[in-house]
This record gives sequence, structure tokens and C-alpha cells, in this order.
Amino acid sequence: MSVDFKSSETLKNLMRAFAGESQARNRYTFAASLCQKQKLHVLEAVFQFTASQEKEHAEIFYNHMKELAGETISIDGSYPVDITNDVVQLLRRAQHNEYEEFDPVYKAFADTAREEGFPKVAASFQQIAGIEQSHGNRFDQFADLLESGKLFVSDTKCGWMCLNCGHIQEGLQAPKSCPVCGHDQGFFIRLEMAPYGGAPVLLH
Repeated sequence: MSVDFKSSETLKNLMRAFAGESQARNRYTFAASLCQKQKLHVLEAVFQFTASQEKEHAEIFYNHMKELAGETISIDGSYPVDITNDVVQLLRRAQHNEYEEFDPVYKAFADTAREEGFPKVAASFQQIAGIEQSHGNRFDQFADLLESGKLFVSDTKCGWMCLNCGHIQEGLQAPKSCPVCGHDQGFFIRLEMAPYGGAPVLLH
């Protein structure tokens, strides 16, 4: 069926998604600040990295509404209040929220957009749903490591990268401080989880 965009449920869903992504970006920015205070700089980077992607999602949804520029769109919606000083809890709540966006929220929004005759909007919801699932997986992985006391310790030798200067070192645990730039252990990430990969030289 074909529905007028201005009176469609898809328009409301776009604004709901824009609001949700905007709030997620702020929640992750707040979480990053807490991680910085607790010297969990690698988790600060994870939250900031995800916050930047949420900003991009918000912009994609926002741009779908450009033909209504200058108008006000009223919506209803439910959004979480994730306030805690427990970083594991922040990671777990972020994981839950990302998975919820993946399924059922954005999947349902995509179905509605498709039914109402907005295939491009449906594609955005579907594609971003998959990204939110990967966000949830990432938060889950880091929550598991922090909860088990293995964020900076490994059962087997592995590479560790300093996120500040890029120094890489192999061992059962991250260095207490980086021998190159002097930044503390909180800046180290398992090499396999480091951004951009590459074929580094490991120092023993």
C-alpha cells in the first residue's frame, strides 16, 4: 500500500529512531567520561567509538525527514535511564539496548516502512539493525572481560596494543604502563580487538 509520508507511521518511527540514537550517543559519551575517571581508557575509547556511529545513524534517520523541514513532529516513545558508576552494568545495559534496537524495534520499523511504500527507509532500518547487533556483541565481549577480571589479562600469550602511541607487546597481561609513552595499563587493548588490524611486529 502507498501512504502519504506526512501522515505515515514510518515518519513517526524515523523520529523515534532519531531520538533514540541521539540519546544513545549522549549516554555513551557520559559512559566514556566515567571510564576515563576510572582509568579504563580502552572502554572510554569503545564508548566514544560507538557514540560516533550512533550520531551517524541519527543523521541518516534525520535526513529521511528532510521534506518536512521546518515542521514539528510529535511522537511517543520509551527510552532508558542508564545511570550507574558500575562500568560492567553500563556495558550490559548498552548491550541490552543495542540488541533491542536490532530486534524487535528496527526490524518492526523496517516492516512498517516497506508496507507503507518507503523502501529506502526500510533499507536504512534493516541495515542499521545489523550494525546495532554488532554493537551489542562488542559491549557483551568487553563486559565479559571486565566482569571476569580479564580485560588486561589473558590465559594465553597475546599481543597488547597501547591505544595512545600504538606500541605493541606480547605477554599474558598488558604492561602496567607503556614503555614507550608512559600511559597506564588502562590504555591497552588485546591486539586482536584493536582497531584497523594490520601485521604488527610483536616485541617480547
